[in-house]
Amino acid sequence: MTPLAFIVSLPVRAYRLVLSPWVGFNCRYQPTCSAYAMEALEKHGAIKGTWLAIRRIGRCHPWGSSGYDPVPDCKCKRDDP
Repeated sequence: MTPLAFIVSLPVRAYRLVLSPWVGFNCRYQPTCSAYAMEALEKHGAIKGTWLAIRRIGRCHPWGSSGYDPVPDCKCKRDDP
């Protein structure tokens, strides 16, 4: 995780530690929105990871869909053969 992504992930970590046990585990999606945000920040970095997390949270409402919604793979250019 990049240093900026780590800083951006601190509020998500705080939510998971402090508020999530009180709110309950009623997420419509699998993985949960906070787990999705952490994974998006890990895979895509601070900017795109934050954007993906915001889009996911925006889809999480009573009239939205539910089910398995994984973080998309990174389409980064790599030097792997």
